[in-house]
Amino acid sequence: MIGVYRGPKVEEDGAHVLWIEDDAEDSWTGFDGKNEMRFMNHSDTPNAEMDGLNCYALHDIAVDSEITINYGWADS
Repeated sequence: MIGVYRGPKVEEDGAHVLWIEDDAEDSWTGFDGKNEMRFMNHSDTPNAEMDGLNCYALHDIAVDSEITINYGWADS
């Protein structure tokens, strides 16, 4: 485990908003990141993944390496 994405729930998108899908309700909840986790960037070959608000490494990550996740954008 790398860390937990922390911030208040929001209804509008923003620069550091992480959207979490609620499968049971078929809805999305936004969280406006207020800790260091908000600086994760997108990669098609990420080294971490989100499980709700928890972030986990997919493999060993070297010291001083950027932590990246796949934002899940659909191909256009």
